[in-house]
Amino acid sequence: MNLTISQRGNIQKRVGRAFGYSTLIFTSLFLIAPVFFLFIASFKLDAEYMSYPIIIFPEIWQWENYRLIFELTPFAEIAARTGLLAVGTAIINALISSLVGYAFARYSVPGSGKLFSIVIAMLIVPFIVILIPQFILYARLKLTNTYWPWILGALGGSPFYIFMFRQFFLGFPREIEEAAEVDGCGPFRIYMQIFLPNAKPVLATVMIFAIIGVWGDYLTPSIYLSASKTLLGVALTTAFKNPQGISLYTVSLAASVLYIIPLIVVFFFGQKYILQGVVTSGLKG
Repeated sequence: MNLTISQRGNIQKRVGRAFGYSTLIFTSLFLIAPVFFLFIASFKLDAEYMSYPIIIFPEIWQWENYRLIFELTPFAEIAARTGLLAVGTAIINALISSLVGYAFARYSVPGSGKLFSIVIAMLIVPFIVILIPQFILYARLKLTNTYWPWILGALGGSPFYIFMFRQFFLGFPREIEEAAEVDGCGPFRIYMQIFLPNAKPVLATVMIFAIIGVWGDYLTPSIYLSASKTLLGVALTTAFKNPQGISLYTVSLAASVLYIIPLIVVFFFGQKYILQGVVTSGLKG
């Protein structure tokens, strides 16, 4: 049977669409599967979790695992401490980075280009390279086992966040700034009343990234903080054991579910702003 060019084109489009949807569905299932099995395993007995062959669904759903989280650890207290630190440092980081990005975008002074190049160069420096010198510095300042390393780090801004704000602010028309200056507005007032309120997509993106960065961090609190002051990511790794010292694996899995739920919620409600922030800040040079 001979097909016309338009019919062949329609068939090719349908095949391409089917292939695209199949790839998306397979990839989504592949990425969701670990979270699904984590959730299911959190309701099992340890014997069911360790059994072979693998038991997918528990015979009796153990809601007790979630109750034991709060009995064995001060989960709510540690979560509140971690959340407060994450949100507080995220706000500081966003404000400082936006102010520096505004200065780089709207004011040209001798050496500003080279200084911005140094900021961008910091993006390629691995965190592990500066970890030991940074720890030595904070130890000599007697700031270990405190939350000052996070606060001071936020006060310094982030090279990536500065880059995002700078790229976003470059797209603002110069006429708006000039009109504000005619009305008697100074640089800081222009930043606060014009630039910052219109940078909501980038602000939201930076806030989400910064919150996730602190909430999901394990390495930094394990180095700087003692067990009594540590954050949630570290506290949940060794907390759940019975009186005989045997690890309660499924209780740990239940705690992991509670640990990732805030991250999923934050990303779910903020994904629109993340896309807007990346698009609006990444296409201007």
